[in-house]
Amino acid sequence: MTFDRNDLEKQKAHFTSLQSEDKSLLRLAREFVVSSDSYNYAYQWTWCGLPTLQLPQDVMVTQELIYRLKPTVVIETGVAWGGGIALYASTMDVYGGRRIFGVDLNLADSVIDAVSGVAFSTPIELLKGSSTDPSILSHIRSSLTPDDRVMVILDSDHTHEHVLNELIAYGPLVTTGQYCIVSDTIVETIPEQKHRPRSWGPGNNPLTAVWEYLKEHSDFSSDLDIDKRLLMSFNPQGYLLKS
Repeated sequence: MTFDRNDLEKQKAHFTSLQSEDKSLLRLAREFVVSSDSYNYAYQWTWCGLPTLQLPQDVMVTQELIYRLKPTVVIETGVAWGGGIALYASTMDVYGGRRIFGVDLNLADSVIDAVSGVAFSTPIELLKGSSTDPSILSHIRSSLTPDDRVMVILDSDHTHEHVLNELIAYGPLVTTGQYCIVSDTIVETIPEQKHRPRSWGPGNNPLTAVWEYLKEHSDFSSDLDIDKRLLMSFNPQGYLLKS
């Protein structure tokens, strides 16, 4: 067997293109995401022992983006159990990240202790409060340097209004060539989640906020090539690349 990386990459691109056109496969993938969510499938995974609350596919592609683009700063809104922070920190430790900010209105002391209990090299600053709180935004902005490469992950309140306000606030912080990942855009394209009542749903969710934001911000675009590869994702059209 010959290990030719260029050949492997060509094969990957070939099959990614084919699978993205397979309507039967796409239907099965969507059905899996919808059906498995009834069993909290995405809640069953951890990173460095901390729950991620994400589909494994989204975890993997986020890791790939961080490693490839090497942001010096990652900002996450919606820390939850800390699995996302653990993912960013462990990946950034490989190349030497400068800082991670995690913002959460309901940040629990137990989560702070759990994150602090893992020996990451990349400094992590956890901030309790609303992601759109002017004082928190001011603190984060003042902590950035002109040389920073900034990536943002939005995963807090998923209502249209809140996500749109987050995009307006954090979009300018994202560095050209980096991503703003908007989580749970899938809410727009799946049946209402009656097993887990929320204040968002079809017509009022992260994807509707993304659509409105992109109308006025041409420097961002949805990286649909990521969607083609993932097949199963909580964040379709939510991987926004800044150009």
